Amino acid sequence: MRRLKQLRTYEVALEKAGLGPVAGVDEAGRGACFGPITIAACVLPPAPQRALEGLTDSKKLTARKRCLLFDALVDTALAYSVVHIPAAEIDRRGIQAANLDGARRAIAGLSVQPGYVLVDAFRIPGLVAPQLPVVGGDYTARCIAAASVLAKVSRDRLVSEMAKRFPEYGLEGHKGYSTKAHMDAVRRHGASPEHRYSYANVRDADVFYSQSSMKGHA
Repeated sequence: MRRLKQLRTYEVALEKAGLGPVAGVDEAGRGACFGPITIAACVLPPAPQRALEGLTDSKKLTARKRCLLFDALVDTALAYSVVHIPAAEIDRRGIQAANLDGARRAIAGLSVQPGYVLVDAFRIPGLVAPQLPVVGGDYTARCIAAASVLAKVSRDRLVSEMAKRFPEYGLEGHKGYSTKAHMDAVRRHGASPEHRYSYANVRDADVFYSQSSMKGHA
């Protein structure tokens, strides 16, 4: 399909087929080992929006550009919804189940009922509206790109707030992802209640901390 301005190819085709409004869904934090996975859903106006120039996959944007686009999306979206699934629920249910449930909750939270849903890469069981998984959707469909920005900025801001409670992990820099500095901090201080204990690297680092603490008191 021909690419339209602001990655609108999918949305324009679906709207013309009478399947709008079109919602995009994406997540942030799936690969982190601290904090929530955050899922966003977004419905954008049919026409191009000047404030959304440069909108693409959040990972390809600078932090400053993401924040500018986040504010523009809040102002221009017909509807958006953001859901945070905490670490404890990820541990209890598994990351994929938590992701899918968060996606369903984000779509249900939209103030505009979508006629069609575009999802980055995977299907969401249990949706009433028809859906299409789009591989690489966060840089080929603007509503998915919008959801990726909303999810990324929302999660980054939440983790930055959580960093005030857990300053020992350097969360401001890595936002809970498994960097060497982060895992070294877990080995020094142990895992926090907001770490994902079902992740092997967290378990291993926390065991190392516990064994080191026992040796220190021996």
